[in-house]
Amino acid sequence: MKKVLVSGAGGFIGGHLVRRLKSEGYWVRGVDIKRHEFAVTAADEFIVGDLRETDVVRGIVEGISEVYQLAADMGGAGYIFSGEHDAAVMHNSATINLNMLEWGRQAGVRKFFYSSSACMYPEYNQLDPGNPNCSEESAYPAAPDSEYGWEKLFSERLYMAYMRNHGVQVRIARFHNIFGPEGTWCGGREKAPAATCRKVAEADDGGLIELWGDGKQTRSFLYIDECVDGVRRLMESDFTGPVNIGSDEMVTINQLAQMIAKVAGKRITIQHIPGPLGVRGRNSDNRLIREKLQWAPSRPLAEGLEKQYRWVEAQVKNAVAGLAAQ
Repeated sequence: MKKVLVSGAGGFIGGHLVRRLKSEGYWVRGVDIKRHEFAVTAADEFIVGDLRETDVVRGIVEGISEVYQLAADMGGAGYIFSGEHDAAVMHNSATINLNMLEWGRQAGVRKFFYSSSACMYPEYNQLDPGNPNCSEESAYPAAPDSEYGWEKLFSERLYMAYMRNHGVQVRIARFHNIFGPEGTWCGGREKAPAATCRKVAEADDGGLIELWGDGKQTRSFLYIDECVDGVRRLMESDFTGPVNIGSDEMVTINQLAQMIAKVAGKRITIQHIPGPLGVRGRNSDNRLIREKLQWAPSRPLAEGLEKQYRWVEAQVKNAVAGLAAQ
């Protein structure tokens, strides 16, 4: 039985990936600085450990043939684009990647998956919300709009350098706004779909919700199950990447909010307020992944938002019930 390691297994994507790998018959070791907040891990072994610490990493990579490296210091726009966490984001994530590669290859790990991000694409190609350019070859000349994006770009190059110099196999995916149940939905690190679902769930019918900016900024969002499909397709292929894993169904943030309100069966009024925004437009360019892996998302955004909203709605109700019981 092949033994694999999922780092970041206590997080949103990592938790779903562990379940997928278990369903395919792998023996899975999960590691994270914390346990999963919203689900019981499916991992055969789960280690709570700080991947910035070399002793932790040296211990967890022993006996592992493949590593899925998802661990990172991250969050939504409120965390990444405030500027207040830049040093921590860069130091923590870079240290994790340096440790995983060096100690992993010394332990005999044969293949690494690295989860990069669409945030590494140049800001100058994402100024027009109606026509962003996020093709893989557009990454250079590099000009990400956040230190988070710069760290992702550095780490992509780090993995490629280890592949060239040390002979390990590497697969790199650039994720585009992955969403779904069992992810952060409050507290400042949540991303747009979860945050908007929470606001709609908390609002009365006919009520008001606040959105940052003018709401005309565009994004695409990929449901978690589709993301895991893409990751597994990439890992089983001979293609290194980097490659986009995302949806090309682009919507404005205003449209996203109205789609969620429709799922909720509520009428809402949107009040636009100042806040961290990121780029004006972003959409996954899926031409390369279609060509190399014959993969594309199979489900519409609305279907995923239905599942996301029902899960967040339940969290909101549980939180309210918990406060009432105090």
